[in-house]
Amino acid sequence: MTRRRGRVVVAVTTAAATLLAVGALALGGCSSSGGSSSSSSTSTANTGGANLQSNYENVIATVMPSVVLITLPSSLGSGIILDTKGDIVTNNHVVAGASDYKVTLSTSSQTYDAKLVNSFPQGDLAVIKLTNPPSDLKPAAFADSSKAVVGQIVLAMGNPIGLSSSATDGIISATGRSVTEPQSSDTPAATLTDMIQTSASINSGNSGGALVDLSGAVVGIPTLTAVDQTLGGAHPGIGFAISSDTAKRIADQIIGSGKVTDSGLASLGITGRSLIDANSRPVGVGVVEVTSGGPAANAGIVAGDVITSLNKVAVTSMDALSAELATLKPSQQVPVAITKPDGSNSTVTATLGTLQAS
Repeated sequence: MTRRRGRVVVAVTTAAATLLAVGALALGGCSSSGGSSSSSSTSTANTGGANLQSNYENVIATVMPSVVLITLPSSLGSGIILDTKGDIVTNNHVVAGASDYKVTLSTSSQTYDAKLVNSFPQGDLAVIKLTNPPSDLKPAAFADSSKAVVGQIVLAMGNPIGLSSSATDGIISATGRSVTEPQSSDTPAATLTDMIQTSASINSGNSGGALVDLSGAVVGIPTLTAVDQTLGGAHPGIGFAISSDTAKRIADQIIGSGKVTDSGLASLGITGRSLIDANSRPVGVGVVEVTSGGPAANAGIVAGDVITSLNKVAVTSMDALSAELATLKPSQQVPVAITKPDGSNSTVTATLGTLQAS
């Protein structure tokens, strides 16, 4: 059985916007009371509904040719065509664990061979390239996601549970989310920033596809869905997409130079592990290795130290450290509280560096 690539989000860490309510879409105009006015209002509403439906149909017809199915030996996912040369952006977790892929266009049943250009696991993004692209590829248009607003209608397009060329609708529920996705056998745990929260359904196989506005421009890449850790089921209507600005910036670097040259993410320059006390409670991050000449090394942090807070925020695990770093910027100076091997405590100031692609 083919496995559909998808990820679940385990923690929502920050938000630039927190309005989650879905607003009603008003289609009719104001009118005075009376039978004739009621008829006029109904006619206006019907016209508005027809226009909205027509808009949906046009957007799907316009964008779907730019959304592809990516198939691995035992899994599948989605991707977005970037250019006529065959470059396709998708999630890293869709293509992780392989370097050769089969790509199917939504406009044809023919499959094309593709190879990995490079990936950025820390941001869950990757670019693959068709080895022999057809001449009629249709690149997607990308929106300025910084202008995305809560309540904006969006459509999620991709291949959920293997159902090719599917679309669902919803709204943007929030912007600026930071979410932590879990580690898997092929991918590291990562804290993703500037995420768009949406009520449009995102299912396994949607990952790497397109979240588009009603102008037909991509505002995000569907990546995660929220899951109730207690019940083990997905939360309907709570999905997350990597913003188009982030996706394009990373993809353009990979296409231009073969790698990510400027992640835009802050780094402390350590390799660490989560520590627990005698009661199995997390107590901090043990420093295993320090990057020579990096932020931690320059601040006097050495292997064997235990980091207990960053920027005055308690740090009890590697996930907590990554989540806090996601809220900070390269070159920012922050206090770091540490415990030395002899039990003494101190606070040093570190100038954060830029996270390098692994």
